[in-house]
Amino acid sequence: MSRDGGKLFIIGLGPGPEKWLAPEAGAALAEADALIGYKPYTDRVPERAGLERFPTDNRVELDRARHALQLASEGRKVAVVSGGDAGVFGMAAAVLEAAETGDPQWRALDIRIVPGVSAVLAAAARLGAPLGHDFCVISLSDNLKSWEIIARRLRAAAEGDFVIALYNPASKARPRQIFDAFNLLREVKSGETPVAFARAIGRPDERVILSDLASADPGLVDMATLVLIGSSETRLIKRPDAEPWLLTPRSYGAGR
Repeated sequence: MSRDGGKLFIIGLGPGPEKWLAPEAGAALAEADALIGYKPYTDRVPERAGLERFPTDNRVELDRARHALQLASEGRKVAVVSGGDAGVFGMAAAVLEAAETGDPQWRALDIRIVPGVSAVLAAAARLGAPLGHDFCVISLSDNLKSWEIIARRLRAAAEGDFVIALYNPASKARPRQIFDAFNLLREVKSGETPVAFARAIGRPDERVILSDLASADPGLVDMATLVLIGSSETRLIKRPDAEPWLLTPRSYGAGR
């Protein structure tokens, strides 16, 4: 612990519903006296006396992280929040990057990373068991890496026959990447491969669309959507009067 008693909690808030907020995360939020994060995430934390709020715009992760580290070094108990899990395309990496390159005393701070439910886990629970075998997660955002790297990783994952979960699939500034990604995947994988669009899982506007790689419409995807593309083993289990389950069996190549 730092000598002055400051703490920095890096917290994953989960996909949205309060019931999916981990107990440890709730306890850390209750202890904090400063709240830092992208405004849509800080808005999810209820107002209370003694909690000073520092909402920010998107794409200022390192500035946000440095601010949190400075406050903690001054003795504050700081909560930095991300959606989902803070370690999956979230603020945990940004804070540690800032601590690595900033004031050497920041490395002595009491920094605790608190896990949360990542979007792929929430979507998988709704869909059935699509992650029963090997899978990978890939962000389609090219803000911090080139499209060439994204395309190389997509092709490698498809050729390796992983189940693929796509984060940050489309935005107003990046409307084309999801179409390019599907075009690439269609070159490698069977058109019958199951595909799921899981949007806003756990929230009032939740929507799940099941399709296949050949006919899925990438135009239905936005930043609130988790896109899941199955492996060659992934299949639908039909159910009476209910949506089918999506299953990727634990064994590979064993048949049905």
